[in-house]
Amino acid sequence: MTNSPDKPLLEVKDLTVEFDTPRGVFEAVKHVSFSVNKGETLAIVGESGSGKSVTALSLTRLLPQPPARYKSGSILWKGDDILTMNYDRLRSIRGGQMAYIFQEPSTSLNPVFTIRNQIAEAIKLHRPEVADVNAEVVRWLGTVGIVDPERRMHDYPHQLSGGMQQRAMIAMALSCKPDLLVADEPTTALDVTIQAQIMDELRDLKARLGMSIILITHNFGIIGGIAENVAVMFRGKIVEYGAASDVLRNPQHPYTRALIECVPRPGVRVRRLATINHDALET
Repeated sequence: MTNSPDKPLLEVKDLTVEFDTPRGVFEAVKHVSFSVNKGETLAIVGESGSGKSVTALSLTRLLPQPPARYKSGSILWKGDDILTMNYDRLRSIRGGQMAYIFQEPSTSLNPVFTIRNQIAEAIKLHRPEVADVNAEVVRWLGTVGIVDPERRMHDYPHQLSGGMQQRAMIAMALSCKPDLLVADEPTTALDVTIQAQIMDELRDLKARLGMSIILITHNFGIIGGIAENVAVMFRGKIVEYGAASDVLRNPQHPYTRALIECVPRPGVRVRRLATINHDALET
């Protein structure tokens, strides 16, 4: 189905995901709803364990079943429900139309294959019309800022720094020209200088390629200038959802305010970070 210009590219409605555990059933995501339009960035913000990554993996049914179970809701991709989609159709969407950058490039990249082989595999699978795969690999490595891509594409992951590994992951994701890039904590394992470079790279690529982005992060400090909308997750629920500028300027939920207060501010000395009473926020 072709996406109508007036309809969201991705629309998640009332999604609930649960896991079977030795202690019983655990709801990791509870009645989550959001949408992403073409060319838009949605930031999903929350601390570890809030349900961000489970939500992201659910978008293309990457969670193993069991123990995961999609209890309720729908995930509409260009109008079609991913939760009822057949496997062949789903496989064409994974990577080809909706691509991922995972948290840890050092563990997401295969250590026994060169960067060239890993990016080429994605291109051959989702873009069989590409005649010169090597040239396409070089093109995308250069696009994400890797110097001398003709030589570096023959490197193995361990030969690259953390920042270069992350750039290679971004190149792999972009090489299939996805409509939506899901970036799951893309700067977590990097130092602050490389973090800033990667975020600048994503902003630039978004502007040049016109793609949509879902940015998963615990850090409100990195979403400025890239996200139009933000969803704040707490214990599996979205507790605040709106325009990023409005949420940053005037947060309504106490959890959102607490997360924003944790962002370091130049020239402001804080003796002790404010703690969050999670149980009180549930009531």
